[in-house]
Amino acid sequence: MAAAEHHIRTESPTGEPAPDPPRVAWRKQMRVRVLDAARDLTCEAGWDRVSLSAVAARAEVSRPSVYKEFGNRAGLGRALVIRETQQFLTGVADTFYPGLPDTHACLESAVLYVLSEADNQPLIRAVITAARQGSDSLLPYLTARADPIFDAGQRLVQSWLATRYPQQDAETLEMAADVIVRMTISHLILPAEEQHLTARRLATAALKLLR
Repeated sequence: MAAAEHHIRTESPTGEPAPDPPRVAWRKQMRVRVLDAARDLTCEAGWDRVSLSAVAARAEVSRPSVYKEFGNRAGLGRALVIRETQQFLTGVADTFYPGLPDTHACLESAVLYVLSEADNQPLIRAVITAARQGSDSLLPYLTARADPIFDAGQRLVQSWLATRYPQQDAETLEMAADVIVRMTISHLILPAEEQHLTARRLATAALKLLR
């Protein structure tokens, strides 16, 4: 079966992508259902109380299928946070490009988007709320330096800064992007003031590194 699927054309005669083989299509659908179930259960009770058995039951798939797709509970948690926070990065990118002409205003707008959108994303809101209460093991996936989400956010910010400061060296751009991402996440977890004031001050502090 695997060999037969490998030779299926990737495009139809009309040039449109060919449909996925049934097994691949089922796996994609199963993955979405499991992640949706994990998100819903996390929003309802917190990740600490979510088990693979409960997720499998909510998604109406077998527990072995969940294990096979995600490896273990940590793998599921990682996949869940990555999927949800990628929406953040898409929104940030839309704020950056083409973005406001004024660099400070554009960065301020992007930081404000992240701070305010966190209140609108059920899973992110649940993770942050639990973190403020001193629990929830999903938090490291939002904050760890080696995590793909942190790295992707830093690359996005660094790339945008490079378009605004083309003469700036890469090391300084990387440092500024690192500060922006770290400070924004810190204020997500421990907000200090009104969001628009936080966004303005973060933008001011970060851009001073580039002047």
